[in-house]
Amino acid sequence: MTSDTSTTSRTAKPQIPLLLGAVLLVYLGQMTLNPIIAPLSREVGLAEWQIGATISAAAVMVVLTSQFWGRRSQAWGRKPVLVAAFALAVVAMSLFGLLAWFGMVGLVTGVGLFVGFVLLRGVAFGTAIAAVPPTAQAYIADVTTDEATRVKGMSGVGAVQGIAMIGGAVVGDALSAFGLVAPLVAVPVLLVFGLALVAFRLRREPRTELIAEPARVSPFDTRVRPFLLAGFGMFTALGFIQVITGFIVQDRLGLDAGTTGIVTGATLFAAGIGMIVAQAIVVPRSGWSPAVLLRVGTAVAFVGFVLLVVDAGPVLLVGSVLVIGLGLGIAMPGYTAGPTMLVNRDEQGGLAGVIGATTGLTFIIAPTAGTALYGLWQPLPIIVSAVIMAIVAVFVLVHPRFRRLPDRPASEVAGNAASAPDDPLPRSD
Repeated sequence: MTSDTSTTSRTAKPQIPLLLGAVLLVYLGQMTLNPIIAPLSREVGLAEWQIGATISAAAVMVVLTSQFWGRRSQAWGRKPVLVAAFALAVVAMSLFGLLAWFGMVGLVTGVGLFVGFVLLRGVAFGTAIAAVPPTAQAYIADVTTDEATRVKGMSGVGAVQGIAMIGGAVVGDALSAFGLVAPLVAVPVLLVFGLALVAFRLRREPRTELIAEPARVSPFDTRVRPFLLAGFGMFTALGFIQVITGFIVQDRLGLDAGTTGIVTGATLFAAGIGMIVAQAIVVPRSGWSPAVLLRVGTAVAFVGFVLLVVDAGPVLLVGSVLVIGLGLGIAMPGYTAGPTMLVNRDEQGGLAGVIGATTGLTFIIAPTAGTALYGLWQPLPIIVSAVIMAIVAVFVLVHPRFRRLPDRPASEVAGNAASAPDDPLPRSD
């Protein structure tokens, strides 16, 4: 197989929109639960730290399985990986919804309920969702041929996540008016649509396009480590406040469980708006490099975290979350696209997995720590988030990696590794 033949085959009729649709549906399922997770926990008698631990369990599975899924997407093909992931997600969230209902009617309580939440929403769903973003990102890196196109493709992943935030807020809000059970039923239905999409519409790659042994990428590789550190900081800051948003809304505004779900959904809607504006408008039209996206985005997000510290009513609360979404929406394509310019095609799956694992790692400790700190003093986790984001903003401004990227075209990086004997940058683990 020649390099030209391989490249032509890989880029014929790219299915980027379909892959983005899969990302949209899996995150829409996840985000639909967000507006009700705080009132649900209190309805079934779980403490704040137990919900944080459940989210952390999902993050552990993302860390443990992301690089496996990313590399398997290049070895087995995108379709088998996504079908397996969506099937697991459907089963896990169907059983989770049933367990939550049992908790609300008192059939399952205490330790048994908590363990079930951890196993289903944490371990099983975390393993499933870990497969989807790395598979989409590795595919985009494989079929894009220059930095600008790749940044736009990666921003599409973030844009559909923003759409999922909005859609999840709308769906969660609307359904929560009928009680907390309705969103629990909607989630597996959305995931079934995702399963059908990839099972019936996504084509399988010819065997000649697959890579039998995709290369591993170490998180300590100096080519990509600065990007991973920046991403780790950004998502740690986000993780400290993501799970407690519902608690912030309920406690600052003095709302009951049903109203909390509606207002939390509106707040997450604002974050999604910020992210969509960033990734559908700012990123494509700015033409900024990954490094500039990181610098601008982290600075904007820092402002949002500072505003969120202030308890001054619903307008400032929603506005600050919108600014955070805008900032992170600008920064995320820089985080995901930048390191793809520095590795070869056989490393793209491994890299996508490392990026997913790095993101997941932040949610192992941050949600539990955030809920624990919130119990000590409500503004404390937000202040910690602002400090972390300030550190990241300075880091991406001064680190030399963000001022010195290779001029080598992405088409060479994404091309057949056999035709490119030298790495874009030397490997260093």
